[in-house]
Amino acid sequence: MPIRTQSDLPAKEILENENIFVMDECRAMHQDIRPLQLLILNNMPIKQDTELQLLRALSNTPLQVDVTFMNVKSHISLNTSASHLNRFYSSLDEIRDKKYDGMIVTGAPVEDIRFEEVDYWDEICEIFDWAETHVTSTLHICWAAQAGFYHYYGIDKKLLPRKLSGVYEHRVMNRKIPLVRGFDDIFLAPHSRHTETPADAIHACRELTVLAQSETAGVYLAMAEGGKKIFVTGHPEYDRYTLNNEYHRDLGRGLDVPVPYNYYPGDDPRQRPLLQWRSHSNNLYSNFLNYYVYQVTPYEL
Repeated sequence: MPIRTQSDLPAKEILENENIFVMDECRAMHQDIRPLQLLILNNMPIKQDTELQLLRALSNTPLQVDVTFMNVKSHISLNTSASHLNRFYSSLDEIRDKKYDGMIVTGAPVEDIRFEEVDYWDEICEIFDWAETHVTSTLHICWAAQAGFYHYYGIDKKLLPRKLSGVYEHRVMNRKIPLVRGFDDIFLAPHSRHTETPADAIHACRELTVLAQSETAGVYLAMAEGGKKIFVTGHPEYDRYTLNNEYHRDLGRGLDVPVPYNYYPGDDPRQRPLLQWRSHSNNLYSNFLNYYVYQVTPYEL
């Protein structure tokens, strides 16, 4: 939440130069407060796990958030019961006339498939286009970030020689942009994917601003249109054991996958994984909700 001060307090300018959000008295007096309406398009197969991860991350903010879960109707989920979907999820047709303060679009285990070959690609594109006029700010995670780069800017992904899995160092760029307020110069975040959107193509796109990048994992955080579109190529929502579960699942399928990088003590999968990214994950989601949803969304949606 912002610090409220008198408009002419000398410390106010210093704090603002340090990228600390300070609200003057005039703005505070005219700011109305209501619950934020957040839409989560959950494309992950085991939806309950992703629900828990995202709600855990979103809970670390003093803002009140009303969450609506959404799924695509053009794909039948084999890992989540129909009763759960019918009770807790909506389709685009059911919410088409509503407006939302923010939206989160999750990843999906389809990254090694061409976008146009994904059975719900047309519906994803329709939702992206709908969000342009019905959502204040949208945060795209992992495959959804790749899909956004492709749909909005024509930047295609490419297949990696081997799965990228682990916890990687990232360096903050464009530090004065509010989305990375409170970030350390170097921070850790998980990645888990077989493809990437090339960093040089993202940097070359005039509409995109890169906010954090890894020498190994590439661009991690980018945004466009002043934060109306935010792209996260990793998985800040992952809990301690998510990479572990994915690793053993892949081994059980007979896949040749590397031990997740910088994840187990001594790179020993028998050890309890280290949780090294939670604080920056919470910071990212809090900054998204505060600076790109709460501070800019209209009181009357």
